[in-house]
Amino acid sequence: MKTKLTQILKQRYYLLFFFSLLVQQTYAQQQITITGKVASSTGEPIPFANVVIKNTKNGAVTDFDGRYKITAASNQTLIFSSQGFKTIEIAINNATTIDASLPEDAMKLDEIVVVGYGSQQKKDLTGAVSLVKADEIQKRQVTTVADGLQGLVTGVKVRGGGRPGQEANIEIRGLKNLQSTNPLYVIDGLVTSANRDFNPNDIETIQVLKDASAAAIYGSRAANGVIIITTKKGKKGPLKVEASAKTSFTSMPRYDLMGTEEFAKFNNQAYDNAGAPRQNLNMAVDTDWQDVVFQNGMINDYNVSVSGGGDNSSFFMSGNYFGNKGTVVGTDFDRISFRVNSSGSKGIFSIGENIAISNSKTDEMSGNPIIDVYRLTPTIPVYDAANPGGYGYGKQGVADTFGTNPLALADFANTINENFRIRGNIWSELKFTPWLKYRFNFGYETSFDSYNFMRKLGNWTLNQPVEKSFINQNKGRSETLLYENTLTFKKAFGKHDLTVLVGQTFQKDNYNQIYGTKRNLLINSGTGSYYDVLDLGDSPEVGGFRNEAALTSYLGRLEYNYDNRYLINAVIRRDGSSRFSDDNKWGNFPSVSAGWRINNESFFKSEFIKDLKLRASYGELGSGNIGNYEYKSFINTFGTVVLGNGQGLYPAATQVRLSNAQLRWEKLKQTNFGLDLGVLNNDLRFTADYFVARTEDVLFGFPILLTTGNDGGNPISNAATVENKGLELELAYSKKINDFSFNASINFTKVNNKLVSLGNGQNQNIQDNTITRAGNAVGMWYVLQTDGLFQNQAEINNYKNADGKVIMPNAKPGDIRFKDINGDGEITNEDKDIVGSPWPEFEMGLNAGAEYKGFDFSMNWIASHGATVYDGFRSVVDRFDDNSNYRRGIQPWTPENPNTDFPRIVKGTTLNSRGDTDRFLESGDFIRLKYIGFGYNIPDSVLKTAGITRARLTISAQNVITISKYKGLDPEFSNSNIFQRGVDNGAFPNLQTYSFGVEFSF
Repeated sequence: MKTKLTQILKQRYYLLFFFSLLVQQTYAQQQITITGKVASSTGEPIPFANVVIKNTKNGAVTDFDGRYKITAASNQTLIFSSQGFKTIEIAINNATTIDASLPEDAMKLDEIVVVGYGSQQKKDLTGAVSLVKADEIQKRQVTTVADGLQGLVTGVKVRGGGRPGQEANIEIRGLKNLQSTNPLYVIDGLVTSANRDFNPNDIETIQVLKDASAAAIYGSRAANGVIIITTKKGKKGPLKVEASAKTSFTSMPRYDLMGTEEFAKFNNQAYDNAGAPRQNLNMAVDTDWQDVVFQNGMINDYNVSVSGGGDNSSFFMSGNYFGNKGTVVGTDFDRISFRVNSSGSKGIFSIGENIAISNSKTDEMSGNPIIDVYRLTPTIPVYDAANPGGYGYGKQGVADTFGTNPLALADFANTINENFRIRGNIWSELKFTPWLKYRFNFGYETSFDSYNFMRKLGNWTLNQPVEKSFINQNKGRSETLLYENTLTFKKAFGKHDLTVLVGQTFQKDNYNQIYGTKRNLLINSGTGSYYDVLDLGDSPEVGGFRNEAALTSYLGRLEYNYDNRYLINAVIRRDGSSRFSDDNKWGNFPSVSAGWRINNESFFKSEFIKDLKLRASYGELGSGNIGNYEYKSFINTFGTVVLGNGQGLYPAATQVRLSNAQLRWEKLKQTNFGLDLGVLNNDLRFTADYFVARTEDVLFGFPILLTTGNDGGNPISNAATVENKGLELELAYSKKINDFSFNASINFTKVNNKLVSLGNGQNQNIQDNTITRAGNAVGMWYVLQTDGLFQNQAEINNYKNADGKVIMPNAKPGDIRFKDINGDGEITNEDKDIVGSPWPEFEMGLNAGAEYKGFDFSMNWIASHGATVYDGFRSVVDRFDDNSNYRRGIQPWTPENPNTDFPRIVKGTTLNSRGDTDRFLESGDFIRLKYIGFGYNIPDSVLKTAGITRARLTISAQNVITISKYKGLDPEFSNSNIFQRGVDNGAFPNLQTYSFGVEFSF
């Protein structure tokens, strides 16, 4: 018995000793203190990130600089998480310093999305809403927000250019009407424009509302889509200073044009073929007009911001300078902007403001040097003392061209536009209960616009009449006042989540302008410069005008969420506009949308699929995008009339523009079906949307006969009906493996537009080489069709119609053969036919990026397929009936060179130079590397001694690779004319841009 007891005591002793060692080891492990920093993949500190010990409730939160301190066992694991980022785990393994880099969660299902007069979680969206990361725009060198959106969002088409201060055209989900296509911009609750005087570096978030249900809360102004921009705000923590500087170098693409020797050969050949005496070409001159006019440009973009905040208040202040020296002589753009955003709260009351001040100045491009560099021949000198002003240009019998000398035009006719703008809003909220709040928002925007045009003495083109010097100055001011009152009820009842919003808004717009002109300006005898003030000239002309408009609206929105499975969103807005008569002033714009989160159903059990949502919506939007007084008659009061026996002169007034009191709202009706899918722990995401949009009662001014008495512009009417159908697809993947993370996404957009009816009793509308006809897309190509070249006289004689009539009896070997479409034996306008569309069949974007430790890489490709475009450059340089320069290396038809598709060249005849043929139509397909960039975040260990929390170096390039068969400067050109969307007639091209930047914060 004693032995057995002794054994038990020994066993207990051993167990006690073992547990003692275990406790000591565990105690030792718990004494390890771990410190580190949590940052984004770009090195930006993440404040208030969670650091939790796995399988425990113990954790810490990072401070404002992203730093943390926690005590844990050496064999445990830390979990790092923050809203908007993916959660990662890192084993401690006895380390005392652990830094975590959190990749962004592209799904961000819990992310708060601004949707207009409120916000929702991304997972609860039922409409077509796209989110754009601000840094995707800010890393590019762009002038406006629209420039930076290209290739990033499905359904959004952007076309811009590289002219200093140029603003890009943006189109959301295709053609909605026959006028402007630019969307509505809302910045911090203010309805405004994100134009060239807005600083893109101030942006915090961007949402693009694409379908009618998402945009319906903005009613009559949202027919072209809505882009909501929220600017940066301060965050709780110590003062934070951020600064960045970026310098970019830009270069212009070049035409491949002839020099003097080659030009003279073909110019003489064209005159010889016409039987005309040759020009007396100046063979001693060999001017490369592109070298004269184009130059390397430079962009400087400097930003600094200061932010901070406490428990109840925050502030953000920023300043920006943006300077763009253009790639064309005499062009320049400068912008200075400042912003102050602040907010504070006390109990149930909170208040804040967002104010931006900017001043932009643009030295505008004079004329169109993109065309003039090939209109001028290489035999013309840049300077010629024999011409008024001393510049070279065309001369009869020597260089018979009416091309403009761009240097002379920039010198003698210069335009300066300057704009000083203040815009912002002040808001306040009363939160009566946790579920009921009232918000008042007052928005204000005013701009002071200055236009200055000076015409000096001197000529720039052949046969230019003598014109006196003069100066024209315009001074204008615009003012917008916005008042908004909203009441929001938001409360959960068990599984039911209900949000109700009601509101009222009023907006008033005013614009007034005065202008004056004086001639025979005085010249400073000491400097030779002109005095640019209106009081130093004669023959004064003055004038002015004022415009006013108002919009009153009532709105409501219902959001219902049952158990995070069934989602319903309904909106109604009623707008009243002063632009319509009393009988048609008001319009109602309803929408409804629904979503089903299948992944939250009890019957749906899948580890592979993490998110699955179906969406459907229908909505109606309006547009009153017309002048302020279109429904009223326009009267000219400057007339006089002779009356009475004495034949005296009396004042008279004449109606010069017909009125249309029946104008009513243009209405867009849109249906959308969508799918959101996330698999592989949401690393792989897929989004699809199909939509049908039909715009009825389209507001447009079609031309009418002057015999009606209308001589004041085309009167507006509710005429056409336009329809769009489209498909949008996006596939994205992101993953982090230890220190390496990468992401890639591809988006696909296909939009087909169709003119359902034209209205006003018209069957079609023809503009130059395009036709808009019911049943077809807008602006289809309507031209003669070519059918090769005649090789000999026998081919000409045998080219007959069914009746045996020779179709082109005046042609000669080497001339173009045109198709006789109607078979009447003649080539006339009746033979024109629809041969192609300027609209692409689809467009795509590819975005990819990777990060490894402190290094990162990103790129953006865009592509367009299926569009047929008109090459205005070739329509000039390949025609030969007029004098211009020619394309280098062409091989025109001659009896010795019959195996070519280039017709014989003849001066003075339009037979082979007609612009209304398919000869100058080309494929508009292209693939372009829009952006590629590299960045490096300097390690914290290097920065600590300097007191800097973050430093980053960047290098990037834009538009450096373009794959296209297009022979013009840029297949990605812009033309704002809806009916001539595919015409490239001297559009300013996108520029190759190389940028170097540095960013730091402390």
